[in-house]
Amino acid sequence: MKTKLLIFGITGDLGTSRLLPALEQIISTGDFEDVSVIGVSRHAVNLPDLFIKCTNKNFLDNKLSIFEMDLTQLEEYTKLKDYIALNDDEQLIIYLAVPPQTTSQIVDFLGVAGINTPNVKILFEKPFGVDLASATQLIEHTAVHYKEEQTYRIDHYLAKEMAQNIVAFRARNALFNDIWSNLFIESIEIVTSEKIDIEGRAQFYEQTGALRDVVQGHLVQLLALTLMDIPQDLDWEKMPQLRLASLEHLHLAQPLNVVRAQYDGYREEVGNPNSMVETFVSLDLCSHQHHWMGVPIRLITGKALNETTTEIRIRLKKTEAAQSNCLIFRIQPNEGIDIELFAKKPGYNREFEARNLSFNYPADTKIPDAYEQVIVDAISSQKSLFATSDEVLQSWRILQHVQDEWRENEPELKIYPKGSTVDSILA
Repeated sequence: MKTKLLIFGITGDLGTSRLLPALEQIISTGDFEDVSVIGVSRHAVNLPDLFIKCTNKNFLDNKLSIFEMDLTQLEEYTKLKDYIALNDDEQLIIYLAVPPQTTSQIVDFLGVAGINTPNVKILFEKPFGVDLASATQLIEHTAVHYKEEQTYRIDHYLAKEMAQNIVAFRARNALFNDIWSNLFIESIEIVTSEKIDIEGRAQFYEQTGALRDVVQGHLVQLLALTLMDIPQDLDWEKMPQLRLASLEHLHLAQPLNVVRAQYDGYREEVGNPNSMVETFVSLDLCSHQHHWMGVPIRLITGKALNETTTEIRIRLKKTEAAQSNCLIFRIQPNEGIDIELFAKKPGYNREFEARNLSFNYPADTKIPDAYEQVIVDAISSQKSLFATSDEVLQSWRILQHVQDEWRENEPELKIYPKGSTVDSILA
C-alpha cells in the first residue's frame, strides 16, 4: 500500500538525528519505494540542514515536501488535510516527534480536521503521561479521535534487536526455556547506566527525572519481556497481551525498596539549588506469578556513571559457592549474550578460571536501528513492538506508590560523584 509519512517536528533533534537516517536505511533496501514524506514545520526549512546525519543527502529526492503551518490554529489543519490529499487506497502515518505538552492539542486539531479516517495511524513518542492519572487522561483524550488499532505508542527499547532476541532465545533454545522459572533462577537485574549527564536538557529533566524517563517505559518493558510466558506456538502479534499479563502479576513498588540519588553538580547545571530530581534510581520488585514467586527483581538506571550499558542480568541458583551462575543479555552497546563459565586454565596444573561464552553478531552484520524497525512495523501494521494503552497504565500503576511518596514526603536523596559505579551508590 502506498504510504504517506507525516512527521511533526521534522526539524527537531529526533527528526534529523534518528528519523531521517532511519528512513534513509529503509528506502535504501528498495522495498519501500511507495513511501513519501511530508515534514511539518513552523518556519521555512533549508532542506540540506535536515540531512546532517544522513550519508546520502538525495535519498528523499521527489519524496519529501515541507508544509509550513501554525500548530496552534485549527484552520491550518484543514489546509494540511487538503495538502496531504489522502486517497482511499493509501495510508497515512502521523509521527509526533514533538514535545509532550503539545501532543494533546495536535491530536485534537487533527481529529476535528478529519485527519483520522481508518487508513490513518498515529505514532506517539514517550513519555505517555507523567503518572497514572495523566496517562489515563491522555489515553482517553486520544481515543476520542483515534481507535486503539490506529494508535502506536513507541518504546524504542522494545524494537532493539537484542530485546527481540530475548523472546527468540527463550522460545527456541531448551538451554534457556527449560530453566526459566524460580526453580533455577535466583535473581533478575536490569540495568541501564550512562556515562553522559543530562547534556543541557535541564528543562526536560527537571520535569521528568530518571524514574519517569527510563524506569516506567524502558526498564519495565524489558522486564515484561523477561518474565512473560512464551507459548510453544508463539504468535508475535500476541506479544502485547503476553507482556501485559506479566506486568499484572507484579506487586506494586514500595517506596522503602527504592534508592533515589542525584549526581554531584546536577543542581548547578539546572540552576535549581533545591532540586530533588533523581538522576539515579534503584527499584526492587517481585511477582506473585507462581513460577516467579521468591525471585527478587531489581531495576536500576543512572546518569553520569562509570560506563554506558543496558543489560539484563540473570543469576542462576548455585548448588555450591564456587559455581558460575550469570547469564547476561547485552541490549546496548555490543548486542549479544554472555554466559559465565568455569573452564580448566591452560597449563600443567589442574586450576579453574572464569570465562565468558558469548553470542555476538558478526562484525559485518547490519543490525536495524530501533527507529527503522518502528517505522517498518508501522507501515506493515505490525503492533507487537508497540506498547498498548493497558501496558502503559499498568506500568504507571506499578510505580504509583513511589510517586505518591516522593510527592508528599520528599524522601532521602543521595548525592554521588560523577563516574560512580552502581555498586558504590547502593553500598
